[in-house]
Amino acid sequence: MPRWATPRSPDRPTLGGEAARIAEMLGQPFMPWQQQVADVALELLPNGRPAYRLVVVTVPRQSGKTTLLLSVEAHRCVMWPTQPQSVAYTAQTGWDARRKLIDDQAPLLLRSPLKAAVDRVFRGVGNESINWATGSRIIVLANSEDSGHGKTIDLAMLDELFSDVDERREQAVTPAMATRRDAQQWVVSTMGTDLSLALNRKVELGRAAVDEGEREGIAYFEWSAHEDDDPDDEDVWRRCMPALGHTIDIDNARHARRTMSDGEFRRSWLNLRQSGDARKIPAHVWESAQDTQVRPSGDLVYGVDATPERDWSAITVTSRTGDLVEAEVAHHAPGTAWLLGKLLEMHGKYGGTIAGDPSGPAGSVLLEVKRAGLPVVDVSGRLMAQACGEVVERLHDGRLKVRPHPGLSAAAALAVAKRSGDVWTWARRDVTGDVSPLVAMTCGVGALLNEPAPEKFFVY
Repeated sequence: MPRWATPRSPDRPTLGGEAARIAEMLGQPFMPWQQQVADVALELLPNGRPAYRLVVVTVPRQSGKTTLLLSVEAHRCVMWPTQPQSVAYTAQTGWDARRKLIDDQAPLLLRSPLKAAVDRVFRGVGNESINWATGSRIIVLANSEDSGHGKTIDLAMLDELFSDVDERREQAVTPAMATRRDAQQWVVSTMGTDLSLALNRKVELGRAAVDEGEREGIAYFEWSAHEDDDPDDEDVWRRCMPALGHTIDIDNARHARRTMSDGEFRRSWLNLRQSGDARKIPAHVWESAQDTQVRPSGDLVYGVDATPERDWSAITVTSRTGDLVEAEVAHHAPGTAWLLGKLLEMHGKYGGTIAGDPSGPAGSVLLEVKRAGLPVVDVSGRLMAQACGEVVERLHDGRLKVRPHPGLSAAAALAVAKRSGDVWTWARRDVTGDVSPLVAMTCGVGALLNEPAPEKFFVY
């Protein structure tokens, strides 16, 4: 059972059964928790409008969020009384949204009987959409504040809001829904950290709505453990993981507990918000390091890194003045194809040194940089471990100042350690978001640490 849930109003009709039929056509029938959410979230008022304009659902990872979202999206597009409908899907980044809509959701539709209702799938970058024979569309919306300008949206899906450190996604979709009679906004996410400002606000609003017995406006559902529950107690898992025994096998949960950090397991599998103490970089430490006046200058180091899937990458700039290190994100964008050109451009304009992990996801780019004759510092092994420790230490004592950047702040909030013997480095695969800006910054710090020792002279 959920810890918080808006109850069903039996006197109202609901379209939850129709959404369940869509899920069956997709070959993924609703689990009980999904049906519970759909039945309440799709209740109708006597005037035919949705009873809830905002629906917030927070569940552990791998619980079946994609099936729920796609079923509601498809229902809007093919079965809503007023057609056509405009649906906007958003995720952590525009690239993540594209990948999930085009690579995950579209194939499910095209392998199902719903294929007959799909007119065309557009896969071109910047024009991604699923167009329906009804005239309805599902589009990808970037997570920038102005991405919804000029659009009207009937249904907005804000997936994995935990990664957002501000409210720009909501600011993008809310004005675009203002004139739509039947508009709904869905927020579906696993819990985040104390920097997940947008999600945390929705959680607080939703819990209050349930506690106060509200039956219109906001529908809220949360499956999570209690903060003082034992994370090794499998009865706790059964209580808070609604997909356990359906699509999640208990052995998979056991494996996750053995291999993941304690904080990340609590967040992603028990759906507990991480406190500052659970983070490798506590929130108050990170906030104290933010400085809008940061502008690296002098001898520059360009740190570079990419996600393991190479679908997102970052370049940071660091410099050192005395014992103070300053860092900022220069570029953070989808893919890796742009990295080499941008590094060559920056070095051509400002000089400097490139730093990165040759065994990491950006290793091939570093090889091309070396072939181009640019100076490169390899930050791996013991030097990477030293750099990670130096970053945390300097953040704590104020010797590292960082120019605010949402991608870098999100990476700092998600960062966990991967231990190897008596040392640790940033984990790239045991996290649920993009930490490439943080790793790139760490590589820059590592290169600064790798300055050659002053030459010693001996007189005989």
